[in-house]
Amino acid sequence: MKKILTEVAVYSPDAAVAAQQAGADRVELCYDLQAGGVTPSSGAIETARKLLHISLHVIIRPRGGNFLYNETEITQMKADIMRCKETGVDGVVFGLLNSDSNIDTMRCSELAELAKPMVCTFHRAFDMTTDPLQAMENIISCGFSRILTSGCSPSAIEGAQLLSILVSEAHDRIIIMPGGKVRKENIEELIKITKAYEYHTSATLLSRNEVNRMNYIIHPGTGGYYDEFSNYSLDSDELKKFINTVKKIKQ
Repeated sequence: MKKILTEVAVYSPDAAVAAQQAGADRVELCYDLQAGGVTPSSGAIETARKLLHISLHVIIRPRGGNFLYNETEITQMKADIMRCKETGVDGVVFGLLNSDSNIDTMRCSELAELAKPMVCTFHRAFDMTTDPLQAMENIISCGFSRILTSGCSPSAIEGAQLLSILVSEAHDRIIIMPGGKVRKENIEELIKITKAYEYHTSATLLSRNEVNRMNYIIHPGTGGYYDEFSNYSLDSDELKKFINTVKKIKQ
Protein backbone atom coordinates (compact mmCIF):
# COMPACT_ATOMS: atom_id res chain seq x y z
CA MET A 1 0.00 0.00 0.00
CA LYS A 2 1.42 3.37 -1.06
CA LYS A 3 1.52 6.23 1.40
CA ILE A 4 -0.73 9.15 0.53
CA LEU A 5 1.38 12.31 0.26
CA THR A 6 0.30 15.88 0.92
CA GLU A 7 1.72 18.95 -0.79
CA VAL A 8 0.93 22.44 0.47
CA ALA A 9 1.17 25.64 -1.58
CA VAL A 10 2.76 28.37 0.53
CA TYR A 11 3.59 32.01 -0.10
CA SER A 12 6.42 32.67 2.34
CA PRO A 13 9.22 30.84 4.16
CA ASP A 14 7.25 31.28 7.42
CA ALA A 15 4.28 29.47 5.89
CA ALA A 16 6.60 26.77 4.56
CA VAL A 17 7.89 26.11 8.07
CA ALA A 18 4.34 26.07 9.42
CA ALA A 19 3.37 23.50 6.78
CA GLN A 20 6.36 21.37 7.72
CA GLN A 21 5.44 21.51 11.39
CA ALA A 22 1.87 20.55 10.54
CA GLY A 23 3.12 17.35 8.90
CA ALA A 24 3.16 18.21 5.18
CA ASP A 25 5.29 15.96 2.99
CA ARG A 26 6.20 18.71 0.53
CA VAL A 27 5.67 22.42 -0.03
CA GLU A 28 5.26 24.37 -3.24
CA LEU A 29 6.76 27.81 -2.66
CA CYS A 30 5.11 30.66 -4.58
CA TYR A 31 4.66 34.40 -4.40
CA ASP A 32 1.59 36.59 -5.01
CA LEU A 33 -1.58 34.80 -3.97
CA GLN A 34 -3.78 37.16 -5.99
CA ALA A 35 -1.97 36.27 -9.22
CA GLY A 36 -2.41 32.56 -8.51
CA GLY A 37 1.28 32.11 -7.71
CA VAL A 38 4.42 33.38 -9.44
CA THR A 39 8.12 32.73 -8.89
CA PRO A 40 9.28 33.82 -5.42
CA SER A 41 12.38 35.88 -4.75
CA SER A 42 15.88 34.43 -4.45
CA GLY A 43 15.87 35.32 -0.77
CA ALA A 44 12.59 33.49 -0.15
CA ILE A 45 13.84 30.37 -1.93
CA GLU A 46 17.17 30.32 -0.12
CA THR A 47 15.55 30.95 3.26
CA ALA A 48 12.98 28.20 2.75
CA ARG A 49 15.67 25.74 1.68
CA LYS A 50 17.69 26.43 4.83
CA LEU A 51 14.66 26.03 7.10
CA LEU A 52 13.07 22.93 5.56
CA HIS A 53 13.98 19.28 5.80
CA ILE A 54 10.96 18.20 3.74
CA SER A 55 10.85 18.40 -0.04
CA LEU A 56 10.79 21.91 -1.51
CA HIS A 57 9.31 22.63 -4.92
CA VAL A 58 9.27 26.13 -6.43
CA ILE A 59 6.87 27.50 -9.01
CA ILE A 60 8.51 28.87 -12.15
CA ARG A 61 6.00 31.39 -13.48
CA PRO A 62 7.19 34.84 -14.55
CA ARG A 63 3.76 36.49 -14.29
CA GLY A 64 0.08 35.90 -13.73
CA GLY A 65 -2.36 35.42 -16.58
CA ASN A 66 -2.08 32.93 -19.41
CA PHE A 67 0.68 30.39 -20.07
CA LEU A 68 1.81 31.55 -23.50
CA TYR A 69 5.24 33.05 -22.96
CA ASN A 70 7.53 35.13 -25.17
CA GLU A 71 11.26 34.61 -25.58
CA THR A 72 12.18 37.10 -22.87
CA GLU A 73 9.92 35.30 -20.39
CA ILE A 74 11.40 31.94 -21.40
CA THR A 75 14.89 33.32 -20.72
CA GLN A 76 13.69 34.46 -17.31
CA MET A 77 12.24 31.02 -16.56
CA LYS A 78 15.54 29.38 -17.48
CA ALA A 79 17.42 31.69 -15.14
CA ASP A 80 14.96 30.95 -12.32
CA ILE A 81 15.33 27.20 -12.88
CA MET A 82 19.11 27.47 -12.69
CA ARG A 83 18.83 29.52 -9.51
CA CYS A 84 16.64 26.80 -7.94
CA LYS A 85 19.10 24.10 -8.98
CA GLU A 86 22.00 25.99 -7.43
CA THR A 87 20.01 26.50 -4.20
CA GLY A 88 19.31 22.79 -3.76
CA VAL A 89 15.59 22.89 -4.51
CA ASP A 90 14.07 19.43 -5.02
CA GLY A 91 11.67 20.26 -7.82
CA VAL A 92 10.25 22.99 -10.04
CA VAL A 93 6.67 23.56 -11.13
CA PHE A 94 5.83 25.08 -14.50
CA GLY A 95 3.68 24.74 -17.60
CA LEU A 96 3.71 26.25 -21.08
CA LEU A 97 0.96 26.24 -23.67
CA ASN A 98 0.74 27.17 -27.32
CA SER A 99 -1.80 29.71 -28.56
CA ASP A 100 -4.22 26.85 -29.30
CA SER A 101 -4.05 25.72 -25.63
CA ASN A 102 -2.09 22.59 -26.45
CA ILE A 103 1.15 21.74 -24.61
CA ASP A 104 4.21 23.60 -25.86
CA THR A 105 6.23 20.39 -26.02
CA MET A 106 9.36 21.97 -27.48
CA ARG A 107 9.85 24.51 -24.71
CA CYS A 108 8.57 22.21 -21.95
CA SER A 109 11.10 19.57 -22.97
CA GLU A 110 13.87 22.16 -23.05
CA LEU A 111 13.07 23.45 -19.56
CA ALA A 112 12.60 19.96 -18.11
CA GLU A 113 16.01 18.94 -19.45
CA LEU A 114 17.57 22.09 -17.99
CA ALA A 115 16.00 21.35 -14.60
CA LYS A 116 17.63 17.93 -14.14
CA PRO A 117 18.23 16.43 -11.61
CA MET A 118 15.29 18.33 -10.09
CA VAL A 119 11.89 16.78 -10.71
CA CYS A 120 9.33 18.72 -12.74
CA THR A 121 5.62 19.16 -12.08
CA PHE A 122 3.31 20.47 -14.79
CA HIS A 123 0.92 22.82 -13.00
CA ARG A 124 -2.73 23.68 -13.59
CA ALA A 125 -2.07 25.14 -17.01
CA PHE A 126 -3.05 21.53 -17.77
CA ASP A 127 -6.64 22.44 -16.92
CA MET A 128 -6.75 24.86 -19.85
CA THR A 129 -5.93 22.20 -22.45
CA THR A 130 -8.58 21.03 -24.91
CA ASP A 131 -7.71 17.31 -24.88
CA PRO A 132 -6.59 16.24 -21.39
CA LEU A 133 -5.59 12.68 -22.29
CA GLN A 134 -3.44 13.80 -25.20
CA ALA A 135 -2.04 16.60 -23.05
CA MET A 136 -1.00 14.01 -20.46
CA GLU A 137 0.81 11.98 -23.11
CA ASN A 138 2.62 15.08 -24.33
CA ILE A 139 3.64 16.03 -20.79
CA ILE A 140 4.98 12.52 -20.19
CA SER A 141 7.05 12.78 -23.37
CA CYS A 142 8.55 16.05 -22.11
CA GLY A 143 9.99 14.38 -19.00
CA PHE A 144 7.69 15.63 -16.23
CA SER A 145 7.23 13.59 -13.05
CA ARG A 146 3.71 14.73 -12.15
CA ILE A 147 0.70 16.79 -13.18
CA LEU A 148 -1.14 19.07 -10.78
CA THR A 149 -4.74 19.25 -11.96
CA SER A 150 -8.32 19.82 -10.87
CA GLY A 151 -9.56 17.55 -13.64
CA CYS A 152 -10.21 20.55 -15.91
CA SER A 153 -12.91 21.76 -13.50
CA PRO A 154 -13.19 24.62 -10.98
CA SER A 155 -12.32 22.18 -8.18
CA ALA A 156 -10.84 18.71 -7.86
CA ILE A 157 -14.05 17.27 -6.45
CA GLU A 158 -15.94 18.51 -9.51
CA GLY A 159 -13.29 17.02 -11.77
CA ALA A 160 -12.98 13.76 -9.83
CA GLN A 161 -14.24 11.53 -12.62
CA LEU A 162 -11.70 12.85 -15.13
CA LEU A 163 -9.00 12.65 -12.45
CA SER A 164 -9.87 8.98 -12.00
CA ILE A 165 -9.51 8.40 -15.74
CA LEU A 166 -6.17 10.21 -15.83
CA VAL A 167 -4.82 8.16 -12.91
CA SER A 168 -5.91 4.96 -14.64
CA GLU A 169 -4.52 5.94 -18.05
CA ALA A 170 -1.23 7.13 -16.57
CA HIS A 171 -0.29 3.51 -15.68
CA ASP A 172 2.28 4.81 -13.19
CA ARG A 173 4.15 6.61 -16.00
CA ILE A 174 3.42 9.94 -14.32
CA ILE A 175 1.87 11.03 -11.01
CA ILE A 176 -1.55 12.65 -11.20
CA MET A 177 -1.89 15.00 -8.22
CA PRO A 178 -5.42 16.37 -7.63
CA GLY A 179 -5.48 20.00 -6.53
CA GLY A 180 -8.06 22.76 -6.41
CA LYS A 181 -10.11 23.31 -3.26
CA VAL A 182 -8.92 20.04 -1.75
CA ARG A 183 -10.03 20.10 1.89
CA LYS A 184 -10.55 17.78 4.83
CA GLU A 185 -14.27 17.76 4.00
CA ASN A 186 -13.75 16.21 0.56
CA ILE A 187 -10.39 14.43 0.69
CA GLU A 188 -11.84 11.03 1.60
CA GLU A 189 -14.24 11.14 -1.34
CA LEU A 190 -11.45 12.29 -3.66
CA ILE A 191 -9.20 9.43 -2.62
CA LYS A 192 -12.02 6.94 -3.06
CA ILE A 193 -12.92 8.17 -6.55
CA THR A 194 -9.55 9.09 -8.04
CA LYS A 195 -7.24 6.48 -6.46
CA ALA A 196 -4.46 9.09 -6.58
CA TYR A 197 -1.63 8.97 -4.03
CA GLU A 198 -0.61 12.63 -3.91
CA TYR A 199 -2.87 15.61 -3.11
CA HIS A 200 -2.27 19.34 -3.25
CA THR A 201 -3.98 21.72 -0.87
CA SER A 202 -3.75 25.35 -1.79
CA ALA A 203 -3.28 28.80 -0.35
CA THR A 204 -6.92 29.21 0.55
CA LEU A 205 -5.82 27.67 3.83
CA LEU A 206 -4.15 31.01 4.47
CA SER A 207 -5.84 33.50 6.73
CA ARG A 208 -5.25 37.17 7.49
CA ASN A 209 -4.70 36.60 11.15
CA GLU A 210 -1.76 38.68 12.27
CA VAL A 211 -2.77 42.18 13.31
CA ASN A 212 -0.42 44.94 12.21
CA ARG A 213 1.95 45.73 15.08
CA MET A 214 3.14 49.06 13.69
CA ASN A 215 2.90 51.95 16.18
CA TYR A 216 2.93 54.54 13.41
CA ILE A 217 0.85 54.06 10.25
CA ILE A 218 1.08 56.12 7.08
CA HIS A 219 -2.46 56.71 5.88
CA PRO A 220 -3.72 56.12 2.33
CA GLY A 221 -2.96 58.96 -0.05
CA THR A 222 0.39 59.83 1.52
CA GLY A 223 2.46 57.24 -0.33
CA GLY A 224 1.93 54.43 2.18
CA TYR A 225 -0.52 51.60 2.59
CA TYR A 226 -2.63 50.80 5.60
CA ASP A 227 -4.02 47.40 6.43
CA GLU A 228 -5.05 46.37 9.92
CA PHE A 229 -3.50 42.97 9.17
CA SER A 230 0.23 42.84 8.53
CA ASN A 231 0.38 39.66 6.44
CA TYR A 232 -1.23 36.39 5.47
CA SER A 233 -0.12 33.34 7.45
CA LEU A 234 -0.93 29.68 7.12
CA ASP A 235 -3.72 28.29 9.30
CA SER A 236 -1.70 25.52 10.96
CA ASP A 237 -4.61 24.06 12.90
CA GLU A 238 -6.70 23.65 9.77
CA LEU A 239 -3.78 22.10 7.91
CA LYS A 240 -3.11 19.65 10.76
CA LYS A 241 -6.75 18.55 10.61
CA PHE A 242 -6.44 18.00 6.87
CA ILE A 243 -3.23 15.97 7.21
CA ASN A 244 -4.61 13.92 10.12
CA THR A 245 -7.68 13.13 8.03
CA VAL A 246 -5.47 11.94 5.19
CA LYS A 247 -3.41 9.72 7.53
CA LYS A 248 -6.53 7.94 8.72
CA ILE A 249 -7.66 7.03 5.21
CA LYS A 250 -6.57 3.68 3.84
CA GLN A 251 -6.66 2.79 0.14
